[in-house]
Amino acid sequence: MRRVLVVDDEENIRVVLRTLLKKHNYQVEAAESAETALEQLERFDPDFVLADVRMSGMTGLELCAELKARSSLATVILMSAYGSVDLAIEAMKVGAYDYISKPFKQDEVLIALTKAEERESLRRENRALKEAMRKEQTVHGILGKSEAINKVFSTIGKVADYKTTVLIQGESGTGKELVARALHSGSSRKNKPFIPLNCGAIPETLLESELFGHKRGAFTDAHADKKGLFAEADQGTLFLDEIGELPLTLQVKLLRVLQEGCVRPLGATRDQEVDVRVVAATVRDLRREVEENRFREDLYYRLNVLQLNVPPLRDRRDDIMLLVEHFIERNNGRLGTKIRELDPHARKLLLNYPWPGNVRELENTIERAVVLAEGDLITVGDLPERMREPADPVAASLSNGELSIKKTARFMEETLIRRALEKTGGNRTAASKLLEISHRALLYKIKDYGIQ
Repeated sequence: MRRVLVVDDEENIRVVLRTLLKKHNYQVEAAESAETALEQLERFDPDFVLADVRMSGMTGLELCAELKARSSLATVILMSAYGSVDLAIEAMKVGAYDYISKPFKQDEVLIALTKAEERESLRRENRALKEAMRKEQTVHGILGKSEAINKVFSTIGKVADYKTTVLIQGESGTGKELVARALHSGSSRKNKPFIPLNCGAIPETLLESELFGHKRGAFTDAHADKKGLFAEADQGTLFLDEIGELPLTLQVKLLRVLQEGCVRPLGATRDQEVDVRVVAATVRDLRREVEENRFREDLYYRLNVLQLNVPPLRDRRDDIMLLVEHFIERNNGRLGTKIRELDPHARKLLLNYPWPGNVRELENTIERAVVLAEGDLITVGDLPERMREPADPVAASLSNGELSIKKTARFMEETLIRRALEKTGGNRTAASKLLEISHRALLYKIKDYGIQ
């Protein structure tokens, strides 16, 4: 049943509304004050709140604002015997959906609730459509619709079911492990183990034992036999992240495993056959590492049978808002928040920022914004300062992949105008002097750049 919370300090109004709404199959509870309504909110969880504007203590407008601050999903309809256009506008500003003047006809209340239900139904349908579209734009856990990420999807589909070694290259934070998992999930090995290992996170002295295992007594602390990760990943996939960090001594042994399909644990006298698909990843330029004798050439060619390049986030801007919506929903579920969306200015900042830390930086930024947001909307103030005002507009533009002198000059000019206006408190005459241009030229540029 649809749940309605009636909030009014007049008992007769509460009785009338309770009787009317129950008659039309609503589940109703009533509160004599806004404070009492807030106490009932968690327990009753109403779909709609019908509240009087003028009450002793907290007013209906204040209740509406508080519900919005708490990210309540209840739709608020305000009532007042002192109706005016200004009051109706104020009600909309604080988040009310509709406004009814007292004394009201019963049909007015029912129509207002019906309209609110229709709106909620459309919002639910919209969310369902978005979710369906997002599922269509997700391949094995990787979300995207841009041309750059679709190329990655296409390559994954072509090579996933082959045992051939794959080398994934890309900047830090682009999601190389997700791509490795997608290769595993799209293969016939998907029901077997996927074992990830960061080659740079384990000391060199322990890395050999971690990869190949050891026998009891192989070294001082070897008190029992231990299976290595190659054995653990038998018939599955072993993901070697940051392969460029692998010591030269272990590169030789890894090459032998890839060529012969067998491992020898430390302290063992016999080889052990393994059926493992190896996927490696790196942020380094392995070709250069080979030229500088930091990486074996024969291992490089053995790993680089198939190369898969993961694009940086700045090259897949069509995916940014998809990822933002995904991270908002995930954090809402994890943190218990109820963020709906971003305001237009925050959205613009996210789309224009160069994202040097890629998807990982975006994920952390959204989590921070969800925690800091005061209502159900993420605003510019909830974003990190580095995004609100890039320290170097030219560097920001270049890191965005922009090489056009004309476009970079426009970006820099707009940034300087905004800073001058901010410094002068919006005084355009003073700003024109700081910028060393005429007042007329400044007015033209303000209009041209759409600066408010």
